[in-house]
Amino acid sequence: MSLYFLFFELVVLALFILCLRHAWQQGLQAVYQLLAGVTFGLLLERGTILQLHAYHYGQFTIMLGDVPLAIGVAWGVIIYSVNLFAEASTLPIWLRPVLCGLLALNIDLAMDAIAIRLGMWDWGQGLHFEYFGVPWANFWAWFWVVCSFTLGLRLFSWWPGWVGRWLAPLGAILVGLIVVLGTNALLAYVVPRDWYPMVVFLTLGWAVLVVLLARPRLSAGSVSPVAFWVPFGSHFYFLVAGLVSGVILMPSFLLVASLGMFSLAFYLHRHFWYSRTVLLFNRH
Repeated sequence: MSLYFLFFELVVLALFILCLRHAWQQGLQAVYQLLAGVTFGLLLERGTILQLHAYHYGQFTIMLGDVPLAIGVAWGVIIYSVNLFAEASTLPIWLRPVLCGLLALNIDLAMDAIAIRLGMWDWGQGLHFEYFGVPWANFWAWFWVVCSFTLGLRLFSWWPGWVGRWLAPLGAILVGLIVVLGTNALLAYVVPRDWYPMVVFLTLGWAVLVVLLARPRLSAGSVSPVAFWVPFGSHFYFLVAGLVSGVILMPSFLLVASLGMFSLAFYLHRHFWYSRTVLLFNRH
């Protein structure tokens, strides 16, 4: 097993502990939601592999069948963190899942092309296919995975009393699996392959447009630090792993994309840094 795999698993474990600590402070319902995200991640990976046979994973330390445990945990961590960010925004509730999907894409646009060059997973199309070896359909899938789960959370949370509080994570898993497997099937079996780029760009372009038109705002200190540390940890790991291995320069545009997504994450979480800077100066 590659050391890059092991260090990835350790980074995911550290981020999971960070999220679990935060969730524990919020109460058992938040812990339940985090664990539901992990369960959803494992189920969607297994379901997608069985449905499409589009990719396969390398050998990680802990495998559940053909899916690494770390991948399911990573999904849960990402979903938990982007949902924290969206909940702190002024966006209408129906738009927050859209923002969640876009925030997750910020991570994947810098991660996926580097990960396949490290051998973590393989799309079976070579390193020059579509987005440097990553199918355009993957970005469509990432958006719907996170958007659908967080949408399910909100739909079931509207039920009054304990039903909404405790059934929402299970409902989110159900909604997420239905939407993900459904959109997978739509793109794989209905949409002509030549239309894939157009469908993906139109979907994601619409998502970006409606979020920007809503002019979301955040107040300094309103977002948990967890919402920052998850994308920061993800970007930092793949940037360092890519530089150490040299794969981030194959081609060099991957370095540009990685730094660009890293910078975007810093900009989106600028209130986190602003509040920490103000606190530091006030201490002096």
